[in-house]
Amino acid sequence: MKRQQLTAEQISRVIEMAWEDRTPFEAIQATHGLSEPQVIALMRREMKASSFRMWRTRVSGRKTKHAALRSPEVTRAYCYSQYKPR
Repeated sequence: MKRQQLTAEQISRVIEMAWEDRTPFEAIQATHGLSEPQVIALMRREMKASSFRMWRTRVSGRKTKHAALRSPEVTRAYCYSQYKPR
């Protein structure tokens, strides 16, 4: 797997998106070009081992993290209030 060069800001955003319940891996791939296995590898590399295990347990099989498992009624990748200026 070819390693894509991401800035620290992009890596931070990918990690944030990966932790969000409503952001599917497909959205990460569309915005940053990283497949699900690449996101997993990035999370393993950038996080503490205990945090990575907690994240993997959380997202494994979660319907909202995989577009194919989501309800077709859900067309957004994030909560409406998520990106409102504070």
